[in-house]
Amino acid sequence: LRISELAGLLIRDVDFDRQMIHVRQSKFKKDRYVPVSSMLCRGLKKYINTLHPKDYLFNGRVKGTPMSVQGIRHIMHGAMKKCGITKNACVHSLRHSYATHLLEDGLDLVTLKNQMGHGRIENTMMYIHIARLSPTKGFSPLETLYKENKKKQK
Repeated sequence: LRISELAGLLIRDVDFDRQMIHVRQSKFKKDRYVPVSSMLCRGLKKYINTLHPKDYLFNGRVKGTPMSVQGIRHIMHGAMKKCGITKNACVHSLRHSYATHLLEDGLDLVTLKNQMGHGRIENTMMYIHIARLSPTKGFSPLETLYKENKKKQK
């Protein structure tokens, strides 16, 4: 998520059953769904049951108001300091890492574009230069078609 999307995230935007977050009216005024891991869902449920946020998933200083973008940055830098991370990073670095790891794990560019909420595929393509991608061996679609026909004949 973008930092502004994270700040405006409502509790109701997290669908624990489908393991998805509904990002509403983001950049370019588009909605999108972002998958979340079962581990993150467990963590969010524990967080919600412990801190009881009101409307926004991450409360600001006053319950029922969103956490500020600056507050999110402060938490990130505090966590980095606590973990001994000295590398120069920001909240947006997490977004870049997320996209790069998805590409390295084999997600296609169009799906990544939609998941990231990019308006243009060119914005998503920048991650190709960052990701460590293994070249995949080409193949002919006739091979897979032939295998399917052979199975049907048996």
